Amino acid sequence: MTERTGILLLVSGPSGSGKTTLCRRLADEKEAHYSISCTTRPAREGEVNGRDYHFLTKENFTARIEAGELLEHAEVHGNFYGTLKSEVLDHLTTGTDVVMDIDVQGATQVRGCADQGIQTALIDLFVMPPSEDELLARLTGRGTDAEDVIALRMKNALEEMSHWPKYSYRLLSATREEDYLNFKSLILAERLRVSRLK
Repeated sequence: MTERTGILLLVSGPSGSGKTTLCRRLADEKEAHYSISCTTRPAREGEVNGRDYHFLTKENFTARIEAGELLEHAEVHGNFYGTLKSEVLDHLTTGTDVVMDIDVQGATQVRGCADQGIQTALIDLFVMPPSEDELLARLTGRGTDAEDVIALRMKNALEEMSHWPKYSYRLLSATREEDYLNFKSLILAERLRVSRLK
């Protein structure tokens, strides 16, 4: 049998677009490894360290940047987020696909990474909400954030959505099932790419 290298699927989109749900479902179905980000923000109710995020202090996060342990990092909403290289490279070399739920700043950094293994593995997708009204409804529907937080998220989401032309693929959100069918189809097609075969 011919082996292939792993795919690194970067998935971006504003809060409320459904990107995290898509990434987690792909991982739950054992179709890819879900890259768990590091963050300095406090854990929300129900979140578990090592499952939802690696929750770090700002000092620990800064030390990891200086040690060159992060593939990308950014400051978002006053908190730091990033991806450990070990969360990605170890899997790609064994032919395991990796899916990353990542903001536009982080995606730009990963695209600029000089590592040939990253460049060969990389594909990127932007998940767009169907409309601004639907995005606002999704952000409000969470019921976990105050009005000023929702307003800030909405403002940031609209700015983030202006970056979708930088991506290779765009998914215009519909229903959860339609979104997942299209999402999974993308990674299945990429597995057939001749350039990925060893």
